[in-house]
Amino acid sequence: MGAVTATVWEGMPGVLGVDHVGVAVADLDEALRWYADVLGLVCTHRERNDEQQVEEAMVAAPGAGGGAQVQLLAPTSATSPVARFLDRSGPGLQQLALRVVDVVAAAEHLRSRGVRVLDPQPRRGTAGSLVAFAHPKDCGGVLVELVQPAGDRAPAVVEHPQ
Repeated sequence: MGAVTATVWEGMPGVLGVDHVGVAVADLDEALRWYADVLGLVCTHRERNDEQQVEEAMVAAPGAGGGAQVQLLAPTSATSPVARFLDRSGPGLQQLALRVVDVVAAAEHLRSRGVRVLDPQPRRGTAGSLVAFAHPKDCGGVLVELVQPAGDRAPAVVEHPQ
């Protein structure tokens, strides 16, 4: 798997790093308590995203300062993708999100490599970010989310090594 990871990182321009991992949960408040009480993580952001039919919270280590976070996702509809995931797999790791400089360019790059991108155009994600998802069957069984942060979450644009 290391060779696949190296190929993706070297081949996809504008990848800045891991933004978050998404965890599907049935009860957001219960999950927040567990992540705080057991792991010591703190909630850095919480919102309801009606477009994606979830209530979500981002948690991180205290003082993490912009590092990767854990996104807790609870369905708000029995027909949402997260509800279907919970029905099929139970609670657990649902996605890996990569922070990118330009979500449109990153999605086009994946398409040019034969990866099915599930979103024809980016959509709104957490905290006003732009996101697009790549099909898990084309990504080693992992739902990959491309995240272009918005506002003060946006990282400084960095030169990507060729």
